[in-house]
Order: sequence, then C-alpha cells, then structure tokens
Amino acid sequence: MNKTFSRSCAAVVLSACCQIALASTASAPGMSVEASGVAQAAVTSGDNQRMPFAVVDKKNARLHVFAADGALQASSPILLGLARGDRSVPGIGERPMSQIKPHERTTPAGRFVSEPGRNLGGEDIVWVDYGAAVSMHRVRATNPAEKRLRRLASPTASDNRISFGCINVPATFYDAYVKPALGQNHGVVYVLPETTPLRQHFAFVPTPAAH
Repeated sequence: MNKTFSRSCAAVVLSACCQIALASTASAPGMSVEASGVAQAAVTSGDNQRMPFAVVDKKNARLHVFAADGALQASSPILLGLARGDRSVPGIGERPMSQIKPHERTTPAGRFVSEPGRNLGGEDIVWVDYGAAVSMHRVRATNPAEKRLRRLASPTASDNRISFGCINVPATFYDAYVKPALGQNHGVVYVLPETTPLRQHFAFVPTPAAH
C-alpha cells in the first residue's frame, strides 16, 4: 500500500477517534458546561500533551477522569478544601496541619502536572500541587465527627467542603479510575476556579463568541 495513502488513512482514523471521544465528553451526563469546555479545549489545543487528565469541578464537587484522547472514563463526587478560594496561602505546604486556619484550607485552582507519590503513612496518592501539599487520595473516614462518607453520598455539593485542601475521592473510584490514569505516571489535573475567571487559569480555553 502507498505509504502516503497509509499515513492519510491513519490521520483520518485518529481524527475520527478524537471527534468521537470529544463528543462523548460533551454529552456526558452530570458534567457542567465549564468542565466539558475545559476538557475539550485541553485536547483540541494539545494542552494535556497526550497525557491522561482529570477535571476537578469545585462548584459542583465533581471529579471527571479522562483518557489522553479526551474520552471520559468516569465521574465521581469528591470532597474539597473547607474554605472557598482559588489560591493557596504562600508556604502552607511547610506548615503543620494544626497551624492551618479554617479560612486557609483551600483547594487551589489551575493547571497542575500531577505525579504519583506516597504520604507519610505509605499510602499511594497523586500529587496535584506538591509545593502546597495538595494531593488527590482515597477518602479517609478516620474522624467520625466529620462524616466524610455521608458527605460524599449526599445529593448536593453544599456539604462537600471539609478537607485541608486535598481532593478526597471514594476509595473504589480511586482504585478503578484515578490510580490507573494518574497513579502510574505523570498526568494533568485541571482544577476549575470558583471565585476567579476561568480564562485567568486556562488561557487555552476559547473566549466565548460575542452575540
């Protein structure tokens, strides 16, 4: 077969596969317009650099995990930092947890290159922002008063703010989707803002057309 023709066919197939993946992303139930838009733009712009990625929707307390081509793998409710805000306090990653005040417990927004790691207890985690000590890990229900499992199971996002800033994921979801996608190699985590403009954090997202 002609090599040029073969390459052309491969390009058409790859393009078609990407279009199917992006179409499944756009029509995914329970995904906000902002989350879908960032996911699609990450792939079409090449911002995810052909790596698996995740979109953290803080407003709706949802995590969406994607393959490198933009195909949605699965979504789940999550727990986030107690305080609303899109920035981490400078130097917070160096402070003992006992010295972190409630209003400082934010989950920062932005684009983060994630990497697998382990916490002090030896548990595997995914580092989102190593400098700020923000990771994605299985939910820990060690303090009954915090009712973390009940918060995850509730139908609304209003009670999903409880952590020091880390992204708490149901253990079964972590093992089935987060660990295979982000727990083996580098990936990208897009944490959507809740108090600042979207494009302030993600310049690759197209500006909405004026009407």
